[in-house]
Amino acid sequence: MKLHCPPTFFSLVLRALRKYPERTAFRQGELAVLYQDVIDFMGKAQAVLSSHGMRRGARVALLTENRYETWCASVAAQGLGAATSWLHPLSSLDSQVSQIRDVGATVLIIDTDGFKARAHELAAALPDVSVFHVGEAGPGADLLTLVAEHEQVQPIERAIATDIGTLNFTGGTTGRQKAIVREAGQVALMAIAMNSELELPDGVQYLAIALISHVTGQLIAPTLMRGGTVHLIKKFDAGQVLEIIQRERISATLMVPTMIYKLLDAPLEEFDLGSLELVVYAGSVISPDRLRQAIQRIGPVFSQVYAQTECTPIAILRRSDHDLDDPSSLAACGYPMATAEIAILDDSNQPVAAGEIGEICVRSPSVMQSYLEQPEATQQALAGEWLHTGDIGFADPRGRLSIVDRKKDMIVSGGSNVYPREVEDVLAAHGAVASVAVVGVPHATWGEAVAAFVVLRDGAEVEAADLIAYVRERKGPLIAPKQVIFADALPTTPFGKIDKKKLRAPYWERETRLI
Repeated sequence: MKLHCPPTFFSLVLRALRKYPERTAFRQGELAVLYQDVIDFMGKAQAVLSSHGMRRGARVALLTENRYETWCASVAAQGLGAATSWLHPLSSLDSQVSQIRDVGATVLIIDTDGFKARAHELAAALPDVSVFHVGEAGPGADLLTLVAEHEQVQPIERAIATDIGTLNFTGGTTGRQKAIVREAGQVALMAIAMNSELELPDGVQYLAIALISHVTGQLIAPTLMRGGTVHLIKKFDAGQVLEIIQRERISATLMVPTMIYKLLDAPLEEFDLGSLELVVYAGSVISPDRLRQAIQRIGPVFSQVYAQTECTPIAILRRSDHDLDDPSSLAACGYPMATAEIAILDDSNQPVAAGEIGEICVRSPSVMQSYLEQPEATQQALAGEWLHTGDIGFADPRGRLSIVDRKKDMIVSGGSNVYPREVEDVLAAHGAVASVAVVGVPHATWGEAVAAFVVLRDGAEVEAADLIAYVRERKGPLIAPKQVIFADALPTTPFGKIDKKKLRAPYWERETRLI
């Protein structure tokens, strides 16, 4: 029944665009794109895609850098009742081919300015998929030329709220990647929740730094709903980001913690950052010590969104919730969103006692429908009618959530549980440490031993033994690393999370079991 359905994501975006037709929706380099321009583009794109056979229920894959045309094309496709699936830009050819086949995509929209060689490889590997390129000449049809040549036509809505809207993949930090099934109405509710609780200023000037195919893109619709402008850049460079904030008077942005660390290593004082009202951090846990530095040097503008691909958003730690006199606030992940119900459950799906550690579980309209064609994984993730996040944490008496660690990252050493984040937070507070990741490695006596991978700050020197002693003095011998490995950089996933699978792999490849 349509009576109680939410709007679709397409209708939500179109409504926002029609409200502010003369405002600038996107800035991309020297290009300024008005809200009305976006409406016109989406209408023409729908006509082009329809003329090439796109119908309700189709599935569309996209591979792109940050550019407005591909985002608009994805929304236009959803308006036709298609489901969109963003590919990981840094994934291998085989992985991208598998993702396209897994979701059953019959259309591929690809940014040939950024992925020309890959476009030809994908077209050759997938001859039954219709390819549209955006950018310089490439395989398939030229979407931008077709749109430019098409007569003016109004966007149309063929989707309903219960159609599949998106089929996006998990970040891939643990196990096999899975496609998340989310309905068109759920995608809209995610944007509504973000707009409602994220404290975005009206007329926000939003700088989209990380990939818009991930959490960064989830603030585009809320920005448009507030009559703001989305400033798109294609890669993170600390100096460039600071220059853009100053020049464009950016008022809000979103960063993963590794980006914030790099900003802190840049000459912040040389730039005017007074326009910044909100810096959202998301994607992975942040070092409380580095967060404190960021607040002290940039200002009380930081807000955390706790979310997963399986459910976005879950909790928020607003700017005023960060208290430099309360260290526990800097280690928290936030209070539940109004749209989310939270429980801390044990391994038997029963609530733990107040304040005790367990798995953070969620009920929300934003929880995924399923993992596509993976019923066993779906049943496990949604056991007991809760989404099991895989995050181990606790809630304080006020309901504020804190994450101890990922369930799968926990190290069992000599029969005792060691949470890597506890070690990481201690090491990150050392003056010589720029970033750190802790994993468990095989040990003949203890089963697993704590190993810390450390990147030092520029010009800093410290011995491994000193860092081990630093942790031991503060937390005791149980969690102190057995070894410290210095690295020039830590490997990351396409979305900026530290890739602990890659750190573990060389140590476990000769083991018969990964435990």
